[in-house]
Amino acid sequence: MVQIFHPGADTVARVVLASLGAAPVLAVGLAYAVWRSPYATAQDVTREQPVPFSHEHHVGGLGLDCRYCHTSVEKAAFAGIPPTETCMSCHSQEWTNAPMLAPVRQSLAEGRPLRWNRVHNLPAYVYFNHSVHVAKGVGCSTCHGEVQTMKLMRQTAPLTMGWCLDCHRDPAPNLRPHEAVFDMTWKPPADQAAIGARFVQERHIKSPERLSECSICHR
Repeated sequence: MVQIFHPGADTVARVVLASLGAAPVLAVGLAYAVWRSPYATAQDVTREQPVPFSHEHHVGGLGLDCRYCHTSVEKAAFAGIPPTETCMSCHSQEWTNAPMLAPVRQSLAEGRPLRWNRVHNLPAYVYFNHSVHVAKGVGCSTCHGEVQTMKLMRQTAPLTMGWCLDCHRDPAPNLRPHEAVFDMTWKPPADQAAIGARFVQERHIKSPERLSECSICHR
């Protein structure tokens, strides 16, 4: 009988079948890698802003408290974006003719707010309340990083569901004294595990099972 297939055809067929079997695994792996990459999470991405506001200068250098600009962080879900008038409370006296601040002066003159690009932008189906976290003793730097070192603001945490759940399932490591919530240089002490566990009890923080329920963040 005449040989139909080349002697190497069996090897080729095995390679093709193996590739087809591995394709779904590779596809899942690629999707997972993309999902965790800055392309999807925006982690460490610096967004262009109408004015190059420097937290390094204002917080690290001048020592401004977070609440000076983010006025609703203690009482509302949204921390708040400062209106132009807040900026001009200083810049009507300082750097009054600086070219980089021209958009601020124009905003005040025209009565139109600056259009800042949000850095920490959660999906619409995620509910997050700043005031609850502040009241329980979660510090700003826990989620936002050391903003006092940032010339331009960026998102340092991935803000993925898994990242949030890690804290909800074990909040003790991220709890600090109330007076240290807005201290961007605060570091946990050596006995943080014991102190954090006490804060969980004293502040009536819900059990990990309750904090892991879907309705906590998806309403």
